[in-house]
Amino acid sequence: MGSLLGKRALVTAGAQGIGLAISRHLLDAGCAVFVHYRSSADAAHALVAEQAALGRRCRAASADLTTPPGGDELVAAAVGFLGGLDILINNAGSLVARRTLAEADDAFWTEVLALNVDSLRRVTRAAAPHLIAAGQNGGASVVNLSSLAGRKGGHAGSLAYSTAKGAVLTFTRSLAGELGPHGVRVNALAPGLILGTSFHNTHTTAESAQATVAGIPLGRAGHANDIARAATFLASEYDGFITGATLDINGGVYAC
Repeated sequence: MGSLLGKRALVTAGAQGIGLAISRHLLDAGCAVFVHYRSSADAAHALVAEQAALGRRCRAASADLTTPPGGDELVAAAVGFLGGLDILINNAGSLVARRTLAEADDAFWTEVLALNVDSLRRVTRAAAPHLIAAGQNGGASVVNLSSLAGRKGGHAGSLAYSTAKGAVLTFTRSLAGELGPHGVRVNALAPGLILGTSFHNTHTTAESAQATVAGIPLGRAGHANDIARAATFLASEYDGFITGATLDINGGVYAC
């Protein structure tokens, strides 16, 4: 991953679970990283202190990306620290709760879409001029976190979340066409069952996880590092030909 040495990255929700693993992998690959968090202040500041001790450039800031100013303020802070932006990892999102169509009122749909789609759109829009500048000087990369739910519809009660994550996949394909002429690649990751994260600790029962694992050809659930390695690969392909693509990381579950 030598192509990442000295690159400047922003990772949303980068202080816990998959986001934290991605932040660590990018730092290990030589990136300077700005870590966004919403509520994981202790973990974010611990990461910054740890990386400073290793002589690496890392800073963290909190932002509410569901509000109109949130994305602009975060990107401004990141660019102020990094001096520009080569890589954007859009990882922020949440299931919120499991609700059926009948149970999911307008307020719930608005909340889920704000967390998973609007936040991504706001950050990407604010970051785009900086990514384009980098793209015209060697290439830039956006990696959006979707989900297997966005491919297959998800388990019971994930209708709103699955719809939002499906929108992320469409956003990725469309934006790849828009930003490609500027040297910016845009790709997505669609993780399957990744245990040990707050997402599944909160929303997936042990019985459900066991049943899902039974249908995975590799015979195990994924872990955050499985996703982080893929995100780092997509971020590093500066002279590559991969854009508008979705990489499915699910242990062999049929996802199309």
